[in-house]
Amino acid sequence: MNNLQEAQSDMRTGYGHGSIGVFISGIVWITASLMVNYYSPQKGIWTLIIGGMLIFPLATLLGKLIGIKGGHNKSNPLGKLAMEGTIWMIMCIPLAYGLSLVHVEWFFQGMLLIIAGRYLTFASIYGLRMYWILGSILGLAAYILFKIEAEAFISALTGGLIETLFGIVIYVIYKNDKLKIAKQ
Repeated sequence: MNNLQEAQSDMRTGYGHGSIGVFISGIVWITASLMVNYYSPQKGIWTLIIGGMLIFPLATLLGKLIGIKGGHNKSNPLGKLAMEGTIWMIMCIPLAYGLSLVHVEWFFQGMLLIIAGRYLTFASIYGLRMYWILGSILGLAAYILFKIEAEAFISALTGGLIETLFGIVIYVIYKNDKLKIAKQ
């Protein structure tokens, strides 16, 4: 990779602007909210943790089914940044779990803050300001949910709806960008 824009372009092309991962993450959050609602907050927590481990493989599979490569050039330094962000996020999960031992809903609010921070790095990885908006909205949602003392179900559902909506919006942007490139 010769420059940042080339590296970002490679990441956008290889992962469909990251849209499928955001969408799958939203579905995982919605599933966790349903587990909270119909079973227990603890089952929702474990659904989010286990489901979170499946986001990348499921996004890669779904992406490939709809024509997204699901990979980047091995010389792309932004691939390392993506991995480092993933490791940082995983290292924060025990913190969110610890919050749940005080108030179970704090797990979901804490995880919203953690993934909000992760999405802010996606703005650099993909070169898309949309991830600043997504990260900011998730962070603001976490704060508001905490302030209003929202239950675990509402907190998880809010995260799921925000991510699912943004996943769709980012996918539409990806498809439009792809059409523009094809017309050139």
